[in-house]
Amino acid sequence: MGTVIVGVIVLAVVATIVASMVHDKKNGKSIQCGGDCKHCGGHCH
Repeated sequence: MGTVIVGVIVLAVVATIVASMVHDKKNGKSIQCGGDCKHCGGHCH
């Protein structure tokens, strides 16, 4: 039973992180430039 509870908690944390990354990407905040220079300060190639 403990393994199931820990698995659900880990799954919830991973889902929260992925949702946060998707939300940030839609708002133009990402680790990568993505080729849109207005979002990365003009450092695109």
